[in-house]
Amino acid sequence: MASERMADGRDGDRSESRDRDRPESQDRVRPEIRSGDRQEGLPRPLDPIDRDILHILHADGRASIRSVAERVHVSRANAYARINRLIDDGVIRGFGARINHERAGQGASAYITLKIVQNTWRTVREHLRALPGASHIALVSGDFDVLLLVHTPDNRALRELVLTRLQSIPEVLSTRTLLVFEEDDLDPDS
Repeated sequence: MASERMADGRDGDRSESRDRDRPESQDRVRPEIRSGDRQEGLPRPLDPIDRDILHILHADGRASIRSVAERVHVSRANAYARINRLIDDGVIRGFGARINHERAGQGASAYITLKIVQNTWRTVREHLRALPGASHIALVSGDFDVLLLVHTPDNRALRELVLTRLQSIPEVLSTRTLLVFEEDDLDPDS
């Protein structure tokens, strides 16, 4: 039977008939992210199908395997294998939701720049990861060393975070806080 499927040009996926009976909601892209499986080194070349899959998942991380496969014109087994390979290669780091922080009770947002003691990036990064509301951390070049994006419930909590938590980190030499008045995530389809 598998040889017949191969002769027909199908991939021989035995679970495909069972998948048709499952509701679409159970056919979601939810491979488990395993950091130990990621490959370090040179980036893997991506073909146009891989790029299309990344575009689809970036726009909708909850897209089903079935819909991804249909949109890129491959079998479900091929789409699933490609997504797992992108995960294992570290191209896809995870799946998440785009959050409206204000509606989620995080009404104050700020970019905070930090100057740090030279060669202390790894130590500082661990401190910053533990901060409540930290959402993005980047080591950058220029007039400062680190760019940190935080979301807090209000300005009082933001003040506490900067003056008490950040400035108490021994490796932090100085900070500058840039309040965010309005923000908008860019839609991957634009």
